[in-house]
Amino acid sequence: MESQNKAGLPAMDGFERRAASQSYGARTCDLLVRVLALVLTLAAAIVLGVDKQTKVVPIKLVDTLPAISLPVSAKWHYLSAFTYSVASNAIASSYAALSLVLATSGKKGVVSAVIILDLLMVAMLFSSNGAALAIGLMGYQGNSHVMWAKVCTVFGRFCNQVAVSIALSLLGSILFLLLVAMRLHKKSK
Repeated sequence: MESQNKAGLPAMDGFERRAASQSYGARTCDLLVRVLALVLTLAAAIVLGVDKQTKVVPIKLVDTLPAISLPVSAKWHYLSAFTYSVASNAIASSYAALSLVLATSGKKGVVSAVIILDLLMVAMLFSSNGAALAIGLMGYQGNSHVMWAKVCTVFGRFCNQVAVSIALSLLGSILFLLLVAMRLHKKSK
């Protein structure tokens, strides 16, 4: 007959207690990392999704005439790489919210599906970060070979918000990568 503690639960030896506490700690860590990934990817999508700036820029059409001042806008949806970044971060944050529920399930099929979906989020976020970073650098540095001027000298706030969004998204993608590594490490034991 099993001995019972004061709460009426079966008594555990030291090894079982350690295993149970490690499992609880791993589950808590997993949930915490998922919440952080949710917050970071949601913040990245919002920061870039509301990014727009309008400046009055002097444009000289003919050297003999004075420059004409025209309002010019920079908006995130003008560039497909930024649209992809907003969509990827929105998808990743939605998945992170859903995975908070799925991750608590102990079913083997659900755990495998979560690992695969975590990997898809890593791939999607890293690819959107690369695309947004490439376009962001083009705006920051320009390209003398094709005579594209620097845009960030005019639209500084716009470029700063792009940089913050890329940084937040990169941190979110690293957290998803950490989730995959934690799950695979847990499975290998």
